[in-house]
Amino acid sequence: MTALAPNVLIADHHDVYRLFLADNLEADGYRPVCAADTAEALELLSTTLDALIVDVNGDTLGVIDAIREQTCPGIDPHLPILVLTSHTGELHRTRLLERGADDVLCKPYSYPELRARLGALLRRADARRKPQVLRAGSLRLDVRSRRAWVGEVEIEPLRGKEYQLLLALIAEPERVFTREELLRSVWGLGSYARTRTLDSHAARLRARLQINGERFVRNVWGVGYCLIDGTNCI
Repeated sequence: MTALAPNVLIADHHDVYRLFLADNLEADGYRPVCAADTAEALELLSTTLDALIVDVNGDTLGVIDAIREQTCPGIDPHLPILVLTSHTGELHRTRLLERGADDVLCKPYSYPELRARLGALLRRADARRKPQVLRAGSLRLDVRSRRAWVGEVEIEPLRGKEYQLLLALIAEPERVFTREELLRSVWGLGSYARTRTLDSHAARLRARLQINGERFVRNVWGVGYCLIDGTNCI
């Protein structure tokens, strides 16, 4: 399933700059929403947004404050903020960061750099939103420490591809992943690959997780693997 394109609010009172960013971001797969002034930006902040790009001036500083200080209902206080400014001084940039900006880009800027900085902000925000402990039945996986438990029993440390394989399977534990999907996502191999490495790693992972009679990592003959019981898993 394809992830939804990120909603990005562009708050800039310069028509040319605002439309330039909107057109380019849309071409790159984003869904831009535009505000020509602070009042319009504050109104749009209560909608579903993934990031804010704001050309800062004396008036639009209030947009940053409204987000970080939660002065308006329905606004995400952790919304990633990329500030554009024509002031290049270190003190000015430092104050913007202290005020609540996640990143500051000085004008004139290159669009590829802006796009890269926006992408970095969105990746960090996405990582914070993801659960740090994944569960499937009695199995728990702490993605930070790479530690896993079946019930209250901690299994031996997972390393390398065994961990990557479990991480892929536990994301959708009842889904049957094809061999091609797992070879591509875990090993980076194309669909043409013919190798038994997936089967050997799956067998070792299954043995590690087989505690108290429970059985994970199920084989679907002729298709691939799922983590827990599915219609055709054995």
